[in-house]
Amino acid sequence: MPLPYWVDVLGYVAAFCTTIAFVPQVWLVWRRRSAEGVSTIMYIVLSVGIILWLTYGVLLQAWPVIIANAITLGLALAVLAMKWVFRGQMPRDDSLEVARLNR
Repeated sequence: MPLPYWVDVLGYVAAFCTTIAFVPQVWLVWRRRSAEGVSTIMYIVLSVGIILWLTYGVLLQAWPVIIANAITLGLALAVLAMKWVFRGQMPRDDSLEVARLNR
């Protein structure tokens, strides 16, 4: 028996919310060119969990789960990659950019 339409809508809305929540972190790390304060272990464990959710979604053919976790995995891996690429660099000073924009 197929699920009601609103169940899929609920899944897509939940997927959107949990996925979009990572965008500010990715943007901040990219803008500052620093992932100082970002826990590597947390993002590794999170990425493994996302891979498992993605696999679960594929096995169930649950598109909200598949789409959200594929995108979220990309965002989480982006933070991990930037943490590695930007290691040892001085973070950008956002106050200089803010002062320039306020002129």
